Amino acid sequence: MGGNVTLLATAVAALFAVGMFFYFVPVGLWIAARFSGAAVGILQLVAMRLRRVPPSSIVNPRISAVKAGLNVPVEQLEAHFLAGGDVSRVVYALISAQKAGIRLSFERAAAIDLAGRDVLEAVKMSVNPKVIQTPKVAAVAGDGIQLIALSRITLRANIDRLVGGAGEETILARVGEGIVTTIGSAKTHKHVLENPDRISQVVMEKGLDSGTAFEILSIDIADVDVGQNIGAKLQMDQAEADKNIAQARAESRRAMAVAEEQEMKARFQEARAKVAEAEAEVPKALAKALLDGNIGYMDFLQMKNVEADTDMRQHISRMGSETPRKE
Repeated sequence: MGGNVTLLATAVAALFAVGMFFYFVPVGLWIAARFSGAAVGILQLVAMRLRRVPPSSIVNPRISAVKAGLNVPVEQLEAHFLAGGDVSRVVYALISAQKAGIRLSFERAAAIDLAGRDVLEAVKMSVNPKVIQTPKVAAVAGDGIQLIALSRITLRANIDRLVGGAGEETILARVGEGIVTTIGSAKTHKHVLENPDRISQVVMEKGLDSGTAFEILSIDIADVDVGQNIGAKLQMDQAEADKNIAQARAESRRAMAVAEEQEMKARFQEARAKVAEAEAEVPKALAKALLDGNIGYMDFLQMKNVEADTDMRQHISRMGSETPRKE
């Protein structure tokens, strides 16, 4: 019984040892690399496992590179993987660049990949330029007419400027700015409509791809539409603003006139009150003058006759003004 247990334990240990061997030494990959001319040592495969690098992610791209005539050391591939790069895309980019006759080293491709750019797509874009379309750009010509332009930009990736170069967003922004400047410098919108290719020529002359990861091959104006009459709209808005200002000033003057009128009425009422007050003192003054002997009784009667005569004249005058005229 004890011998059977020992034999079973030995078998389990042997199976475990074999499993660990095939885990640390992917024999299938080793054989494939050996017969592909991209030999990888067994110790290198074991070291990859210990460094937690999947051997297939290194061996398979190396086999593709060797078959394409590129000799990329295993150490470089493994170092790029550990740095967080995509080994497969870098190797495929090197193969594509070699087939297209583009000079691209592994170090440069790895730097582009680690910079966050798709190096394989960049190589493809170097061979087959990409066309991007700008959003609609609105600008106003010298005569105040708004034009809305739509353009297409043909770009080719510049491998040497992919690291540190600006992206497509910068190209779109610069082209949009160039279109606005070109349309704005035109005297009339008709000049732009007659020669839309003039926009492309002026924008191309500005060297808008400087400092970017691309080379602008062409800028083609796809469509130009006439928008609003911005100049007339601005004039109408200015006229409306001037009218509102004039109305506000007129209302201010009217309010001042009303205030002055009210003030004059108040002064007039105050003067009338003072006159009435003074008139109320006249009888007292006359009585006192009669008592003191300053005026005689005949003088008093003469003054009353003058007042009566004055009242009669005023009454006759009012009656004459109220008589209707005969037609």
